[in-house]
Amino acid sequence: MAVSALPRTMDALTRRATMLRDSLHKSQGNTDGMVAILGSFDHRLSALEAAMRPTQVRTHAIRMAHENIDKTLKAGEAILAQFDLTRRAEATILRGPHEDLESYLEAVDTLKGISRFFSSNKNFRSSEGILNHVNGLLAKSSLKIEEEFKQLMTTYSKPIEPDRLFDCLPKSLRPSKDDEDENANQSDHPSKGLETAVYKIPTLVPPRILPLMNDIAQQLVQAGNQQSCYKIYRESRGSALESSLRKLGVEKLTKDDVQKMQWEALEAKIGNWIQFMRIAVKLLLTGERKICDQIFEGGNFNKDQCFAEMATNSVVTLLSFGDAVAKSKRSPEKLFVLLDMYEVMRELQPEIEVVFEGKACSEMREAALGLTKRLAQTAQETFADFEEAVEKDASKTIVQDGTVHPLTSYVINYVKFLFDYQSTLKLLFQEFETGNETESQLAVVTTRIMQALQNNLDGKSKQYKDPALTHLFLMNNVHYMVRSVRRSEAKDILGDDWIQRHRRIVQQNANQYKRVAWAKVLQALSVQGAPGSTGSSTPADLNSSGVSRAVIKERFKAFNTQFEELHAKQSLWIVPDQELRESLRLAIAEVLLPAYRSFIKRFGNVVGSGKNPLKYIRYSPELVDKLLNEFFEGQQYGEPKHQHRL
Repeated sequence: MAVSALPRTMDALTRRATMLRDSLHKSQGNTDGMVAILGSFDHRLSALEAAMRPTQVRTHAIRMAHENIDKTLKAGEAILAQFDLTRRAEATILRGPHEDLESYLEAVDTLKGISRFFSSNKNFRSSEGILNHVNGLLAKSSLKIEEEFKQLMTTYSKPIEPDRLFDCLPKSLRPSKDDEDENANQSDHPSKGLETAVYKIPTLVPPRILPLMNDIAQQLVQAGNQQSCYKIYRESRGSALESSLRKLGVEKLTKDDVQKMQWEALEAKIGNWIQFMRIAVKLLLTGERKICDQIFEGGNFNKDQCFAEMATNSVVTLLSFGDAVAKSKRSPEKLFVLLDMYEVMRELQPEIEVVFEGKACSEMREAALGLTKRLAQTAQETFADFEEAVEKDASKTIVQDGTVHPLTSYVINYVKFLFDYQSTLKLLFQEFETGNETESQLAVVTTRIMQALQNNLDGKSKQYKDPALTHLFLMNNVHYMVRSVRRSEAKDILGDDWIQRHRRIVQQNANQYKRVAWAKVLQALSVQGAPGSTGSSTPADLNSSGVSRAVIKERFKAFNTQFEELHAKQSLWIVPDQELRESLRLAIAEVLLPAYRSFIKRFGNVVGSGKNPLKYIRYSPELVDKLLNEFFEGQQYGEPKHQHRL
């Protein structure tokens, strides 16, 4: 069955193969036909392209010609426009800058643009001629701009009147109208809070003028005339600044000039200088720095150098006075003005750093810093001088009444003033000291000064012939020291230990005074060891106490004489402090009155029954008490009235 089916399958495959071969022959025929047709098209297109090529060449040439014509027309229009701009700019240049400076500067910029245009298009026939013409106009404009810059700087560089400057100060620093002749003399220590005070910088040049000056400066620098530009600025603004300071009262003084001045005149000038420094740095120089920055803003300017050269003379003049004071002969009264000067230099240091920024201004920054350090050094040395002067003060002045010595009040006031400068002193100590707290340094200095004073007072007390007055003098003076310290900021520095130690010294001298001054009086009221109290007297001469009447009379007479002498002398002495005076009187009364009453009670009847009792009992205890209240008043009283009261 399978064998019989094979012939049929083969026949079928043969038929299919024949059909496939016929299809391939037919497809090949179609392909050959398409190739022939396409080859025919290619030949025709090549022929067409060859035929059209001359036309394409002519068309391209025409298009290029049109483009060249357009370019030529546009170039011509540009050249004509440049010529037109040149004519208009030339007219403005020839008129000059004075009437309309902004238009003039615009014309200069236009000419520069024209110059650049023809410089980059030198193939134009007229380029060289127009370039020469434009450059000539630019040269003329440069001279006229320089003249205009000089004219502007001169017109708007006028000195500022002092009243205008004073109005720019904080109210606390403005001189009163009553003190106009003394300008800004501020001899008192400036009030605290000046660091936050508001200063109004004056308008030195109208704001609308500064952009014009900047434009001109840029033109001059671009034209290569920067040196002329800088010179005009330096001379105009420098002269205005110097004139403003002269009107204010600033003058250049040497060390010899300062040394020859009387103290009152020098103190006034120092007060003025402190005010001048604030005005110069915070108002004038700050304003000048802003002007310099605005005039020379942008561009390739060396503005720091310009400002430094402009301000040098004024700064040297200002600092020269401070330097002369710092180098002059030291004296104690100069310490506080030195501290004032040092304080203002420290106050102005931040502004000085800002105003004189840049390498070109470094000399002025260093000069200001150098003056600050010299003032600190001189103040420090004056401290040491003062301490030594106090201890070695050899004045022969003796206060006859034992009151507070002028040296004591001077030194105490000096120390109290020092504490008004605590913050300044801390800065001053920091200039030279390291490691220790500034408060402890101030305490050490103050303690040394107070000890020097006490040493000197001990020496002066030895000049008194009366030992009682010696102790009264020391009591008064040390008490004055203690009271002054307790009432001032010095108590926080010196401490309670110092106060308590010196209060004991006051008490010790008070006790010594009582012992020395009243010993003889109290001895007169004692009968122990009296000559008549021994067995040598007869019974008729002795009273019930076993003391002879003659001895008792002598004792009463001795008391009267000695008390009158003390009253006459010590009523002229002075204890200036009321509380201390009353305390001392009370201490005397507490010892004297009980002893006197007891003596009268025991022996009054012995002399009272005689012919002239007032001869012996001149004063009642009440009168003695009353007369004690006349002691230490510094007044001369008449002889005490006798008041017999048994």
